[in-house]
Amino acid sequence: MLSHQRFDTSVPTVLVRLDRNPFHHGTLGAARSLGRAGIPVHAVIESRTSPAARSRYVRSARVRPGTESSAELSALLARVADEITDGPSHPVVALPLDDVSALALARRRSGLVPRFLLPAQTEDQLLRVADKAALAETCADLGLPHPRTELPEGADEAAAMAWSIGLPVVAKWSRPWLLPGGGGLRSTTIVRSLAEVRELYARTPEAGSRLLLQEMLPAGRDLDWFFHGYVDSAGRCSTGGTGRKERSWPDGAGLTASGRWTVNPTVERTARDLLDALGYRGVCDLDFRLNKATGAYHLLDFNPRPGAQFRLFTDPDGLDVVRALHLDLTGRPVPPHSPVHGRRFVVENYAALSLLAAPRRRYAPEPGGGPGRTECAWFAADDPAPALSMGRAWLAHLLRKSLGALRRALRTRRPVPAVTPSAPRARTSTDQLTRR
Repeated sequence: MLSHQRFDTSVPTVLVRLDRNPFHHGTLGAARSLGRAGIPVHAVIESRTSPAARSRYVRSARVRPGTESSAELSALLARVADEITDGPSHPVVALPLDDVSALALARRRSGLVPRFLLPAQTEDQLLRVADKAALAETCADLGLPHPRTELPEGADEAAAMAWSIGLPVVAKWSRPWLLPGGGGLRSTTIVRSLAEVRELYARTPEAGSRLLLQEMLPAGRDLDWFFHGYVDSAGRCSTGGTGRKERSWPDGAGLTASGRWTVNPTVERTARDLLDALGYRGVCDLDFRLNKATGAYHLLDFNPRPGAQFRLFTDPDGLDVVRALHLDLTGRPVPPHSPVHGRRFVVENYAALSLLAAPRRRYAPEPGGGPGRTECAWFAADDPAPALSMGRAWLAHLLRKSLGALRRALRTRRPVPAVTPSAPRARTSTDQLTRR
């Protein structure tokens, strides 16, 4: 394991997440990764009672600002830094865990440094990949495979474009972090009729960003892949790897419920070439889907922050992208990343739902992927409290959904439909139904 002496444990880290989803397991993963290295970890998240806040590795948790204003976040972080350090000259690493937080920190970077240690990113650079419309343009400029994407200027044009692409189509809001809470709008929707396209387009003013219509690439076994990496201040991406999505929720379309560290030279080369072309710095999470008809891997999403399952890519010495970031930003050398092909990462609550939906799905084991190479998102022997807290909150979430379905059925006097539990919607970053 990486020795604590390799890390500057005098420099604390503040995890920043403006998303309100209490089941974001990436937050817990970051706390455990840094905390086990002896680095003090603090968090700005949705609640002090969040399952992640129960971790023994989170020394303190503050509630996120009431709005997503970058000015409010910057002011809150300044207060946190004053509370957790000895003085204004003491540096703090700030680690965003969702897109809106990454954009907010980049927007305020000039006022945050040097007190806060951040990768050399600007808001415009991040918007080039985080904004779905801009990502499509970026892929077109670089000749990178990407699903056919259209940006309609009116309801009639939206219907015509959907017909041209071929129903069903994937409808996305270009900046999902602007979606209002409680309005029923999803960042990504499958639309199956022209009437649905028109209705969705009519809600553009409410959504706050442009509507995209995108070709729906067929889903299937072994088609969804991802790349996680860290590009250091010198432009080197020495820490990174490719993973294959084995199970997802919703089944075959959603976030990773189970993934495996698997060699994919094409995806890795494509990701690294893209990072070089963009001059990107920091942690990233890229999603790809193989188009079996063409044999091309299409980039679906580019998240400028750690993906929720980043702990999959933890090498035998404990190095992952979050630890690499801390080492680099504090002036420590980042050692070579040693791949552990076959290592698995399982998100217990979503994997259980996926297993219920598709119990017979099986995947061949990877070479070297024997027992003891699976990490759970929530349960850890040295940190059991978050799993217990998540379990209680998850059961309450499912109960609320069931009661809601029952009330709707009683109002309409119809039979109660089968309830398919879903995760609370995060308004940060989603892709073509391959959310991290």
